[in-house]
Amino acid sequence: MRFPTRWLAVLAATLVPLGAALAQAYPNKPVKVIVPFAPGSATDQIARAFSAKVADALGQTLVVDNKPGVNGMLGADAVAKAPADGYTILVGTNSTNAALKSLMKKLPYDQDTAFAPVAYLGQVPLIVAVNNDLPARTLRELVDMAKAKPGGVTFASASTSQLVSTEMLASMAGVQMTNVPYKSGPAAMTDLIGGQVNLFTADFAVMLPQVQGGKVRGLAVTSSKRSPAVPNLPTVNEALGLKDYELIAYFAVFAPAGTPADVVKRLNEAFNAAASSKDIQEKFAPIGFVVEPGTPDALAQRTRAETAKWAKAIRDAKIEPQ
Repeated sequence: MRFPTRWLAVLAATLVPLGAALAQAYPNKPVKVIVPFAPGSATDQIARAFSAKVADALGQTLVVDNKPGVNGMLGADAVAKAPADGYTILVGTNSTNAALKSLMKKLPYDQDTAFAPVAYLGQVPLIVAVNNDLPARTLRELVDMAKAKPGGVTFASASTSQLVSTEMLASMAGVQMTNVPYKSGPAAMTDLIGGQVNLFTADFAVMLPQVQGGKVRGLAVTSSKRSPAVPNLPTVNEALGLKDYELIAYFAVFAPAGTPADVVKRLNEAFNAAASSKDIQEKFAPIGFVVEPGTPDALAQRTRAETAKWAKAIRDAKIEPQ
């Protein structure tokens, strides 16, 4: 009996440190937050503010890493192929987790299965704006200009929402405009102010300061109702007499597929707490950002619905997959 007892003691001594290591609470090292768009973009601003709050809740640093390119595809791909351990997460958008599937002929990952939904952060409308030197003072006048000279009005885009919102507007208004693609929203804004492009439709975080500062002329908002942040701007529907135009940009957190459920739960709780915090809400209310904390399952359902919605919008706008 002494022999097996002795070996049991040795085995127990061996397993104690192993068990202690396995029992270390998540997270026990910094978490990388991939932002698939450029610094200064709405996604970047929201990701950094949320990451600071979540870092406090988790007791670990969240390191924001910008990986812009191909309407967010490069950053999303990096997360899709990262270890499913909760230490690499994506602040995704309607671009990365809904529309890309319809915009690209082929993705380097399966958009429907590559990610584990974590937390919905919120949504924000866009503002349609033009260069100050453009004669058009209203969206109706801009559409008239485009009708008079098909393809003569140029518009910038650096993300799916920016591209689809303008193509959808053009399609519903019966006009043709020329797209000028950019790598980032801030770069597109610089050229709008400078007059290199005529039109740019972008989220409030990028556009509103420039409209309020008089650098560009706001014409309309893309939501179905006017925004309290800019109540003087009509909706696209109001400005053009349409009834079905609406396009909202949204933001959510995703992890690689296969991330443990307890890790997803911990992240969900931390991001929901951040979304519910007074300082986050006060910080982003001026740009029309509406928070909507919820469960991972609710985000999964929303993602499926948004994927179908954006597929229809892209088809209706006659945008060909690249």
